[in-house]
Amino acid sequence: MLLLDLSNGKRVAIRLMPDWAPGHVERIKLLVRQGFYDGIIFHRVIEGFMAQTGDPTGTGRGGSELPDLKAEFNPMPHLRGTVSMARAASDDSANSQFFIVFYPRFSLDKKYTNFGRVISGMDAVDEIQRGEPPANPTRIVQASVAADNKPQRFAPAPKAEEAISLDDLNAPISQ
Repeated sequence: MLLLDLSNGKRVAIRLMPDWAPGHVERIKLLVRQGFYDGIIFHRVIEGFMAQTGDPTGTGRGGSELPDLKAEFNPMPHLRGTVSMARAASDDSANSQFFIVFYPRFSLDKKYTNFGRVISGMDAVDEIQRGEPPANPTRIVQASVAADNKPQRFAPAPKAEEAISLDDLNAPISQ
């Protein structure tokens, strides 16, 4: 699972799907573990379509220093919350940029490598600032792989129903 803590104060949890795109999932995990995505903006956010990130220059033309990836197109549909690799005109030009789909876009199927789905925090994705680039872009404060148990620099405050009160701590233990 990929966790994205955003500058809008919310967290997005993405289930990575190595069965769909093993090379792309490995690339994302490698870059996340290097801290590559920390501080990067969502530079292309189109209402009704998608939010794109992963370019350290913020222009849409940058990527990592790693070589581009060979396409791993698969039959999984581009539904709301799908996470797919961005690329240039060449099928084999994906590198570090990815996008999250706001609404189904079946025209992208088998043309972009679908490698995961948002399983929590789609409300955070919906609140990403729109624009190409946005005037006040939303940033990835920290990206992490959940299985690594990396200490979080940022975590959303617990929801009211999850908060523990002092009364709960002092309550007698019943058997």
